[in-house]
Amino acid sequence: MLKVLPQLLDAQTVEALSAGLLALPAKQWEDGRHSAGEQARTVKSNLQLAHEHPLAEQVRKQVLAALDRSPEFLSTALPARVFTPRVNRYDPEHPAYGWHIDNAIRLRGDGLTVRTDLSCTVALTSASSFEGGELRVRDADAEHAVALDAGDAVIYPSCMLHEVRPVTRGVRLACFFWIQSLVPGDTERRLLQELDTQLIALRQRHGESDETTALTGVYHNLLRLWARG
Repeated sequence: MLKVLPQLLDAQTVEALSAGLLALPAKQWEDGRHSAGEQARTVKSNLQLAHEHPLAEQVRKQVLAALDRSPEFLSTALPARVFTPRVNRYDPEHPAYGWHIDNAIRLRGDGLTVRTDLSCTVALTSASSFEGGELRVRDADAEHAVALDAGDAVIYPSCMLHEVRPVTRGVRLACFFWIQSLVPGDTERRLLQELDTQLIALRQRHGESDETTALTGVYHNLLRLWARG
């Protein structure tokens, strides 16, 4: 399931973050291949900001706070752990990331492992400000192209093949990370998200009722059944 979360970051926040990142000297960016696996390294050409860089810490703080405030993110991802968010840059000199699948396990700086059930990208520049740079995600039935406005986020299963198309003009900035979900299975997680969405709609239309109370019980019993931690 591919899900776009509009305006995860508000316009004022993302504008301040992107302005700071665009002003950085080139020497403060690192070769993105340093964090890639053996296969991905052969198709990756982008730049990344070191974890400890003050601007990376600022982006990380804002994104993690926004995730905590987003009911849609919590409903979609059912997060157990989130890998430390990173910041990357694509431009005509470092333009693309070819087809690849993300590593199944990531090691955080605090020593905890994160099983990469879901991948997430938060756009720090709008697709209208550069050419190319679309995220393409391929599932069994189709190929999806994603172009985000600044502040939007997209979540998709990490097991899917995906790529970033070459940037031919301008600069594409983004924050990216992985999520270990309480419910590893994409089908089960999607059913829970759909049930949660419909419950919210029913409550908004009719208020609380015996039926919504019963369906809430169904939701939590399914979550107990499928949750793995």
